Amino acid sequence: MDITLIGAGNLATSLAPALRDAGHLIRQVYSRTMTSAELLAKRVGAEATDDLNEVLPTADVYVFSVKDAVLEQLVAQVAPRLAGKVLLHTAGSMPMDLFRPYASHYGVFYPMQTFSKSRPVSFSSIPCFIEANDEQTLATALSLAHSVSNAVYQLSSADRKYLHLSAVFACNFVNHCYAMADQLLSKHGIPFDVLLPLIDETARKVHSLGPHDAQTGPAVRYDRNVLSAQENLLDDDRMKAIYRLMSEDIHESHQ
Repeated sequence: MDITLIGAGNLATSLAPALRDAGHLIRQVYSRTMTSAELLAKRVGAEATDDLNEVLPTADVYVFSVKDAVLEQLVAQVAPRLAGKVLLHTAGSMPMDLFRPYASHYGVFYPMQTFSKSRPVSFSSIPCFIEANDEQTLATALSLAHSVSNAVYQLSSADRKYLHLSAVFACNFVNHCYAMADQLLSKHGIPFDVLLPLIDETARKVHSLGPHDAQTGPAVRYDRNVLSAQENLLDDDRMKAIYRLMSEDIHESHQ
């Protein structure tokens, strides 16, 4: 397929090479800044542009991979000039029907993974969640997803909101806990690396035990002496509140 990417951020930077390696032709890459557009376009042999008026109606599929806050605005600007084309967005929490006023063939291609420009990922194992407004779009989206991933699912906008919410808990919130742990360690000259074996084993355990059975620590048995002593070590009121709430919730969920 011939594909144009609207966006050159973290997700697009991983998706574009995966699509190219799967045999698709990336025609154009649009970004708000020409530097970002050119950086990604050069990687995949595409034309770069920072002008929405220069997005050509020559591709088969247009993939919108931008921040949620600007997605609807960009769709409204570009979609009316792409009559008959398949339009997809990659947002986990945005509804498919935001395309409805502007396009006849539209849907969602949501790869559920954490992406960073500086860290390559293998798309083959990333779950991709598809939604479409008609059979033509569904066939296109499924073909596109199966060409880069071995885990493809159909999921409605209503259910995808909860999938994205669960990902925030499992990824974003967990990573913030890493950041808080790093903050505590750095104050006492302890490198964050010492936690990596613990972090890795925690992630491995849930593959076989499930998160509830894998839970350990003083909050499970509600060891008040340990919990109180650790809370007193925290000199940040917000961190204290997080520690207390997390401990209480862990304990209550194991009763």
